[in-house]
Amino acid sequence: MLIGLQIRDVVLIEALDLSIGPGLTALTGETGAGKSIILDALGLATGARGDAGLVRRGAAQAVASAAFAPPPEHRVWDILEAKGLAYARDEDLVLRRMLSADGRSRAFVNDQATGVGVLKALGEALLEVHGQHETVGLLDARTHRPMLDAYGVLEALVAQTTATWHGWREARERIEALRAEVARSAAETEELTFRLSELDRLDPKAGEETQLAEERALLGASEKALADIAAAREAFQGLGPRVAGAIRALERARERAVTAGATAQGTAITRLVAAGEALDRVLVEAGEAEAAVDAAAQAFDFEPDRLEKAEERLFDLRGLARKLNVAVEELPILRARFAERLRAVESSEAALTAATGAEAAARVAYLGAAGRLSTARGVAGARLARAVTAELAPLKLDKARFRVAVEPLAEDRAGPAGLDRVAFEIATNPGAPFGDLGAIASGGELARFALALKAALAERQRGVQPLMIFDEVDQGVGGAVADAVGLRLKRLALAAQVLVVTHSPQVAARAEAHWRIVKAGEGERVRTAVETLSSADREEEIARMLAGAEITDAARAAARALMDA
Repeated sequence: MLIGLQIRDVVLIEALDLSIGPGLTALTGETGAGKSIILDALGLATGARGDAGLVRRGAAQAVASAAFAPPPEHRVWDILEAKGLAYARDEDLVLRRMLSADGRSRAFVNDQATGVGVLKALGEALLEVHGQHETVGLLDARTHRPMLDAYGVLEALVAQTTATWHGWREARERIEALRAEVARSAAETEELTFRLSELDRLDPKAGEETQLAEERALLGASEKALADIAAAREAFQGLGPRVAGAIRALERARERAVTAGATAQGTAITRLVAAGEALDRVLVEAGEAEAAVDAAAQAFDFEPDRLEKAEERLFDLRGLARKLNVAVEELPILRARFAERLRAVESSEAALTAATGAEAAARVAYLGAAGRLSTARGVAGARLARAVTAELAPLKLDKARFRVAVEPLAEDRAGPAGLDRVAFEIATNPGAPFGDLGAIASGGELARFALALKAALAERQRGVQPLMIFDEVDQGVGGAVADAVGLRLKRLALAAQVLVVTHSPQVAARAEAHWRIVKAGEGERVRTAVETLSSADREEEIARMLAGAEITDAARAAARALMDA
């Protein structure tokens, strides 16, 4: 709901602050008083095209601010969310536009700078304009389907159709993903098979590189140690026989000394015996040392080709890792990954078959829901056409015919809202073909037709319709027709906020609030002002509209009768 309009330096309005209530508000005044300026200012604040001619002469800029109080569930909050603008659903929404005399424009939402396009998007969600020179909202065929769905109370069917459409889309996306995976995997199968065969042949184990490196280091050290042991053993070779020969030689020397029997040889014999005993000990120790050396060599448990095998295994592992551009430790992981991808290739056809079946089922579910929605739309469209037709004759549109065209769309144009194109169409004369609403030549006729449609929709759209503005919807009609216009505006205002610019006393009499637009001053000092009329002032204004320049008692009586009707 529009709750306030602030205007500064727009055409003939220097400064104006309006508070606006619910229901029907009438704007009246003499021709040329400036009623359209109010609408121009509101349009400026809600994203309409800004022209430098709107800036009051002598002013640097024009400013128009419109304050709205949308309910928490209104779609304007989603627009603000999408645009990244801060908001609070329990606070007012203020749209402001500043237009410089040089034509430059600035836009604000709740004092946040933004683009004029954002104001326009918000304005389209917040208000509709139906008048002599433009109709905003009704001519946009994109609004017709939501209007029909709301009228027919088809929200549950729409929600079901939307849900099944998302399910069908996800099923189709699953198939496309699987097909892409199959194609990609098929191209990789030969490479994967070859790489996996290499890995299977090598059979890498986790931690094997570290183990082999440690084993190689140990085996290398062992090989060098055994070479040293062999050198030691070689040094021992021949020592035993030489020591034994030395012992025998000493024994012969001792025997000769004993045979000679010389006393002087006693000391020599003793020493020869000691030397022989020492050599006996050397012979025994040499044997023990040689056995110890042999035992030490056996303790190494060294296989001659074991080091070569370890080095060859380590070389193969590192070579394959370089080839596959991974670390040696990752080879077992890569092997498992390749095997899994090959299994995926093998099972992809089965998965694709299953996904195709799921997609077919999802399609059937969607087409069923969309078909039920189409049928319901057809029924609701026929009922709406009858309701609108009943409204046309009292509005002097009795020759016009209205229909709701619900046309099936091709399956490739399926969407979350179903498979229908919904359009409101009219034929203005008997025998004339139906066409879109823009085919109505007269702006007044179009405004009255919009009123008829809105009146028919009102009961089913209570609380959800935006602010509606009707600019001289009563143009060219009077008497009973003008009264019918007023009655329908009054009825429409039960479900929505309505502003009407009117010259008809029958229409003005139906309003809850009444503004009179007046022009004061002379020459370049002419200014437009807005007077909020009391009940007595309303009677006088309606009497003026009935009588013209001279207001008579009869006109006042007629005004009271209209207001009391």
